[in-house]
Amino acid sequence: MLPAVALAARPAVPPRTLRTLCRVLAALVNVIRGSLIGAAEVVPGVSGGTIALVIGLYETLISSAAAFVKGVLALLRGRTDDARTLLGQVHWRVVIPVGVGMAAAVVVGAAVLEPLVEEYPVQTRAVFFGLVLVGISVPARMVGRWDVRGVLLAAAAAALAFVLTGLPPGTIDDPSLLLVAAAGAAAVCALALPGVSGSFLLLSIGLYETTLNAVNERDWAYLATFAFGAAIGLAAFVSLLQWLLENKTRITLVVLTGLMAGSLRALWPWQTEDR
Repeated sequence: MLPAVALAARPAVPPRTLRTLCRVLAALVNVIRGSLIGAAEVVPGVSGGTIALVIGLYETLISSAAAFVKGVLALLRGRTDDARTLLGQVHWRVVIPVGVGMAAAVVVGAAVLEPLVEEYPVQTRAVFFGLVLVGISVPARMVGRWDVRGVLLAAAAAALAFVLTGLPPGTIDDPSLLLVAAAGAAAVCALALPGVSGSFLLLSIGLYETTLNAVNERDWAYLATFAFGAAIGLAAFVSLLQWLLENKTRITLVVLTGLMAGSLRALWPWQTEDR
């Protein structure tokens, strides 16, 4: 054993350095969590919102997105003080590293994960099927006590997701910019909604491969139009979703549980090309 004098002589870590290390570690963890969400959005049938819910980031991201949208709108209207207050409600230390992780995962996933899904479709679908199946327990537990009304509502949501995920895929090689913007708006709404996959919606309307090619080939005109549509969709949808989570929490979670359950059809490992 070391003498007490030697132990006492050891320099302590300054509190400021310790706080900095904790912040860096937290940022790295959030980058990894963001990469999981981004990777999920590349795979048709896997919802980024579902992954965000499973890893405990869903409500934080939704509230931050709503505050950001309201802050930008207030800034455009010249209400600087309101904009500053609203933008201050954004969890920047979470949102920024998560956004970095998502962007990196989308770029890497478009180049790596998509060919993997094509070469090993059964195995990859089986892995994601298991992840989402386990993840259903997260909103289901948050509901609390289930009653007949909740079960019926969840069953209806599951049936809707089951039908939507059975739509046959298509391909549009030369889409109009208006269609690209509309697809971006739909995809970002799906990103915010657990159980609904943005990539799956793109696949259903025939823009999945086109969008992946745009990412891989750095087609900035396509990507800018897609991002513009996503911004419009986010502004129109996220505030409503936040209100539902705050004021109709139980019903919203019941519906989300049903959507996640119904979306499992898209991930069933042994399915034909037309689902």
